Amino acid sequence: MATRRPAATTASTTIPDLLEILTKRGALNAEQVEKVRRAVKLNPGAESDVIQQLGLLSDVEIAQAVAHHSGLPFLKINPLDLDLDVVTSGLPAPFARKHTMCAISKHQNGITVAIANPFNLAPLRDLQQFAQLEVKLVVATRNDIEMVNRGFYDLKASLTVAESQLTDGRTSSIDITNQEFLSGPSDDEMDPTMQPVITALDNLLDHAFEQRASDVHLEPKRNIALVRLRIDGVLHDVHVIPKIVYQALVSRIKMLSGLNIAEKRRPQDGRIKRERAGKEIEIRVSTMPTVFGEKSVLRIFDPDVLLQTVDQLGFSERDFPQFEKFLTHKEGIILVTGPTGSGKTTTLYSVLRHLSRPEVNIINIEDPVELIHDDFNQVQIKPQIGITFANAIRTVLRQDPDVVMVGEIRDKETANMAVQAALTGHLVFSTLHTNDAPSAITRLLDLEVPPFLITSTLVGVLAQRLLRTICPKCVEEYTPTSEEALALQVPYEKIANLRFRRGNGCIHCRQTGYIGRSSVFEVMPISSKIRKLVVARAEAPEIVQVAREEGLRSLRESAIEKLVRGVTTVTEVLRVTSL
Repeated sequence: MATRRPAATTASTTIPDLLEILTKRGALNAEQVEKVRRAVKLNPGAESDVIQQLGLLSDVEIAQAVAHHSGLPFLKINPLDLDLDVVTSGLPAPFARKHTMCAISKHQNGITVAIANPFNLAPLRDLQQFAQLEVKLVVATRNDIEMVNRGFYDLKASLTVAESQLTDGRTSSIDITNQEFLSGPSDDEMDPTMQPVITALDNLLDHAFEQRASDVHLEPKRNIALVRLRIDGVLHDVHVIPKIVYQALVSRIKMLSGLNIAEKRRPQDGRIKRERAGKEIEIRVSTMPTVFGEKSVLRIFDPDVLLQTVDQLGFSERDFPQFEKFLTHKEGIILVTGPTGSGKTTTLYSVLRHLSRPEVNIINIEDPVELIHDDFNQVQIKPQIGITFANAIRTVLRQDPDVVMVGEIRDKETANMAVQAALTGHLVFSTLHTNDAPSAITRLLDLEVPPFLITSTLVGVLAQRLLRTICPKCVEEYTPTSEEALALQVPYEKIANLRFRRGNGCIHCRQTGYIGRSSVFEVMPISSKIRKLVVARAEAPEIVQVAREEGLRSLRESAIEKLVRGVTTVTEVLRVTSL
């Protein structure tokens, strides 16, 4: 088959001077070039590293200049767009690593390969001979290529070895379905201590950390298993792995998190501690039986995210003083509401850190403990030995606490014990799964907490959500449309003269237009009027009406404020909040 010769192979066999390339492009001036040359005398050939260390250019800017000089397109590699089999079968691992190149995609008659140095001709000629296909070259940063080669080849190798060992000597594959959990594969077949399985899990977790994932989903299907990552609130399919290896991975996860490996019929919860870049990262593990096997979800808690200062949480200038007023109370209950993944844990841990002082005794009761912290006395719930939320609160009250955090109010007994803790002079924080702040009162009534106890103890309620924030690298302004006003249910005249923002999508945000998330809040203090409604057992709509009259802003209104400030987009406001 005829092959297309890469554009770079027509150039001189001499590798151009990187500093000369950057100077011609106008990326560096003469003074900066001389500064770099002095710095690289002790480390010849390290111009790129030195330029980045001096803060003159990023690796992306350097690679873009090299791409322009070579006449090749530049590509910012998004690992989420890559296929494990394409990357690992496209090029031999030693060749790809030695010459800093990786396969990006395959098409009918050819292959796309990312390279860091398009002027090194010898490996390009070898690449043509090896591929026997039309080769399309793109330039990428050395860091991106090395990250792909390190993660993808290691993962593929470990999966292949694990699959081979697990199927060795067997005549048929295991169909691990819910109906077969009682018998299941033997311990030898599912040995979680095998090195390839350990390596595969390590590679998956490292990839999740690099991609800023908040959750890792391991989902068994009929014949394969799927690995998905939740990044900035959105799930992405990243890998397909053999079904037989999947159960070994789940067994390894269960072993690390202290779960019962033999128990596959019941849900289990645990946690894993990992160290990365000199800091500890907590991973909460949840397993659940499905018809095709155990599904496992790993929630990643980064201390840098989980332990923020209170003023970094994202409160508006209007809501923050009210929330600060909540924290001045010495006793009472403060509730944080919202669905799973709405940032409640981050808010609570940040508040506890804010309140932490040598003279304050803070005790957390959680299931499971999300993040180990030296400033808190943390209690892990273990219902199997009688340590429930309610029983733990009874014990905690004999431990002379000042602040008590109850991970979640799930039942009548826990709700009443939390109220009793507040009545006896303690400041209690907890969470409820309700859609908005006023509904928290209705939920407490449903849990049979007497109205007079609610009015005596409840200080305030906080509802929250997480919105994706616009990528600052590709942000653009535009005039809002009448259709957007209709979707937001605001008069067009109110926004016609404003300038909204959105992300176009770029190499930094993986073409999504978003990087990171920000919280929006609904802050409801318990006023005398609301207390009267609670005693009268009023429904949530009545409480909402009075709260609105007293200045309560809904989650939608708080989100629109961030929209107007250019923090997020109309799409995100509509996706995350409701009227």
